[in-house]
Amino acid sequence: MKIVIQSPHFTPKQVLTDFVTEKVNKLSHFYDRIESAKVCLKLEKSDTTENKICEIELAVPGNNLFAKRSSRTFEEATTEAIHAIQNQMDKLKSKSKIDEKEAAKQFF
Repeated sequence: MKIVIQSPHFTPKQVLTDFVTEKVNKLSHFYDRIESAKVCLKLEKSDTTENKICEIELAVPGNNLFAKRSSRTFEEATTEAIHAIQNQMDKLKSKSKIDEKEAAKQFF
């Protein structure tokens, strides 16, 4: 899986990029058809402390999965976005299993 990490207007530390890469790579254990991942880390100018944003977009055959979360740290935002993507992947997998069963019924 190809992973692209973008961070407009700042340069992330290597520890952060390693953390994000590790978390995104673990998604392939849940769904093996992921083609690529695009992660965007943003700093939002706001009065709240939850101004670190992580956006994750996964390219899978037939769909693009997207999650955006904000938190106090990039690590927390990334973890929350990963959980949201995992939920979407679970729905996608269950939907594809139902579609496979319906196709099998039509075949016989």
